[in-house]
Amino acid sequence: MLSSPPVLEEFARFARDSRQRLHSSAFQLCRDWHLAQDLTQATLTKLYLSWDRAAASDNLPAYAQKVLFRTYLDHRRRRSSTEATPGELREPVYSMDPDLRITMLGALRRLPARDRAIVVLRYFADHSVEQVAAELDVPITVVKSQTRRSLIKLKHLLSRDRSTLLAA
Repeated sequence: MLSSPPVLEEFARFARDSRQRLHSSAFQLCRDWHLAQDLTQATLTKLYLSWDRAAASDNLPAYAQKVLFRTYLDHRRRRSSTEATPGELREPVYSMDPDLRITMLGALRRLPARDRAIVVLRYFADHSVEQVAAELDVPITVVKSQTRRSLIKLKHLLSRDRSTLLAA
């Protein structure tokens, strides 16, 4: 267990600095504000419990993202992940047109979980193909082919809303 104050301070600093980015990534994956908070907290807990190993990684933010995405995929595999809870969805403030954002998130929601994770990592989190492959523990060829297929599917899903998107 972590006991020395410098190590605890190091983790606390990392958690404070990366919490918002992890939460944003989680929200983009699951589109549920509260679930994103839970996934972020679970990720930070896992990082805390294995902080010695995490801190020794070459790229700590990428390591944290990988833990987050594995936590998300584990959650999706659980049977209870399909339960719906009523409530108000509070989205963070974004600078883009809300209609465009809603349309894009709706199209992303139609993609399977792994395809959505690949698109979010590549185009929202701006990761390279190699980083995405490492984070999701899949071959680079899978990332490339799934990205291509997902973009084609998104293009098809968004084609009927094309005039709305271009007007924005």
